[in-house]
Amino acid sequence: MTARIDHLVTSGTFALDGGEWDVDNNVWIVGDDTEAVVIDAAHDAAAIEAALGGRTLRAIICTHAHNDHIDAAPALADVTGAPILLHPDDLPLWEQTHPDRAPDGELADGQELEVAGTRLTVLHTPGHAPGAVCLHAPELSTVFTGDTLFQGGPGATGRSFSHFPTIIDSIRDRLLTLPPETAVRTGHGDSTRIGAEAPQLQDWINRGH
Repeated sequence: MTARIDHLVTSGTFALDGGEWDVDNNVWIVGDDTEAVVIDAAHDAAAIEAALGGRTLRAIICTHAHNDHIDAAPALADVTGAPILLHPDDLPLWEQTHPDRAPDGELADGQELEVAGTRLTVLHTPGHAPGAVCLHAPELSTVFTGDTLFQGGPGATGRSFSHFPTIIDSIRDRLLTLPPETAVRTGHGDSTRIGAEAPQLQDWINRGH
């Protein structure tokens, strides 16, 4: 059976640098009727477990370690036995939310994860966070971008651990090289396509960031 993408929206709070904001997060589940991975276990472990519908959870993949993307990860891991995977450059952010619970494994640029016969290739895309990653699933014509790329432009870089020129470089070098028809499934808000975002992003690049 071909892997499919299921989508869940959960709500909670994003907290960083002393501020708090109410947010809705996209949780992406990739798999078939028997197994799946979760991309960004946000806010509500029980809702994510319910959406899995009894499938074996192979991994909880973190696109980055801002609290709103990882706050439910330990609880989901405890109930499913799935490992939590995070790029090590985001450990300082992770530890702000879960100081007593380390991730179970590391993500690395170029690493390939497989679920339901579908490959997810890890693309290290720092800028929004040092260890931010995107996950490219060519068989599904999809890239999961976390908070690196949204409909309308790059992710925010105005807070600690972020850097605007770096996120632009990441988008230029790792995302704009993907086929234009590639669906962009984001950490918040609506999905888009690489080709739809490319003209505006090229303007950013041409202006020298």
